[in-house]
Amino acid sequence: MTSSASVQLDDVVFSYGETMVRFNVTFESSEITAVMGPSGAGKSTLLNLVAGFETPREGRVLIGGIDVTGLPPASRPVSMVFQENNLFAHLDVAANVGLGRSPSLRLTPTDRQDVAAALARVGLGDMASRLPRELSGGERQRVAIARVLVRDRPILLLDEPFASLGPALRDDMLALVESVQAERNMTVLFVTHQPEDARKLAQNMVFIEAGAIAATGKTADFFGESGPEAFRRYVGEANR
Repeated sequence: MTSSASVQLDDVVFSYGETMVRFNVTFESSEITAVMGPSGAGKSTLLNLVAGFETPREGRVLIGGIDVTGLPPASRPVSMVFQENNLFAHLDVAANVGLGRSPSLRLTPTDRQDVAAALARVGLGDMASRLPRELSGGERQRVAIARVLVRDRPILLLDEPFASLGPALRDDMLALVESVQAERNMTVLFVTHQPEDARKLAQNMVFIEAGAIAATGKTADFFGESGPEAFRRYVGEANR
């Protein structure tokens, strides 16, 4: 089983162009936290800082209490699923999943067994030889989740991966993430624009506004009568 770890951004400052973000926040170990906020607020930037795709100008990124600020993405105990799912069109489903175990696809028999088990776990056991173009949007996202399973890292970052799916498919994927998180005990950071997705999936919430953490807390508290003003304002605007 994946051993979990907390994630902390300790007074992290990052700038791109004329935009600057400053994050000081901790994500609880073994729990799912939804990250919400207006477009351009810095949600994807926060995930990229955790994953190592961006390097802070100041501050530290800690995973399980260990400073990983200087580590490249491949050396961090992190998996990430993007909205476009990052599948290689010329590789079949099994090979796309196998990349999570070996970027060169030099897979051992055990690796191949693990790929098959991961595909079975996400309901694609009979699709190993298909190409991505032969899959639906939901099936492609299931391939991305299977790749997460074979990577077996304690941190999972989800950057609006289900935004393009219809409501029923999105619900299926949320349920899959929830069950996989429970099985693997992962720490999950889930960026979404959908308040209902956050309510269904996450124990905790972080709300980002104008490049800073505007509010943190339990999801139930965010949606309660006394929820954070910035979040209530955002949700009201979104509903209108």
